[in-house]
Amino acid sequence: MVRRQPIQRQHRRRAGLIGRLFRALVMLTLLLGLIGPVIAVAVYRFAPPPLTFLMVERMVEGHGFDRRWVPLSRISPQLVRSVIGAEDARFCEHHGFDWIAIRKAMTHNDQRPGRVRGGSTISQQTAKNVFLWPQRNWVRKGLETWFTVLIEAIWGKPRIMEVYLNSIEWGPGVYGAEAAAQANFRVSAARLSPAQAARLAAIIPKPLAWKAARPGPYIQRRGGHIAAAAGTVRRDGLADCVL
Repeated sequence: MVRRQPIQRQHRRRAGLIGRLFRALVMLTLLLGLIGPVIAVAVYRFAPPPLTFLMVERMVEGHGFDRRWVPLSRISPQLVRSVIGAEDARFCEHHGFDWIAIRKAMTHNDQRPGRVRGGSTISQQTAKNVFLWPQRNWVRKGLETWFTVLIEAIWGKPRIMEVYLNSIEWGPGVYGAEAAAQANFRVSAARLSPAQAARLAAIIPKPLAWKAARPGPYIQRRGGHIAAAAGTVRRDGLADCVL
């Protein structure tokens, strides 16, 4: 018995040390998971976000890279209204999540499981595009929710729209409004016409397959609907939080 007591005490001390190290590791992971995103979002409130996961993935696939950051003041209001009309009509009303659109998407997907409709807002798309990887899973969705809350709280609507329009994919190797306007219409983003802006907004869901400069019948029709929606956005002040 005399010999076993020191050994037992050593085992208890070792187990206690391992337990403390494990708890410290868990706390460090939680702190990094909570504070890291806050720091990143705070930095990108002022600095242009660098390469995204999608941009790197596309370059690995062999696509080029054309991105020309411009402030929101140098992007045509026509494009802002077209994007809001096409992607998120309640952008100025919600706080990152459009619960009405989400419920509609869930109902649609239940009724038509073969044709999935998304309910993501521009804020959610911005969080995903800038901070996260393209592939869908529950981990990414949870992080997307957290980043959406953060950018809504720290950035505000004008900055969210500015980052969104400068970061989304608009063709093979083409990112942001300025590069998209130059690549498709040989004009700056500030000089886009209503029809050109509507066509660019029309191809956002499938930028590698759809063409704004040479639209097929479907994109022509879709662009016409978006141009009409942009008129409604202007008339009803649905972009007042940005413009």
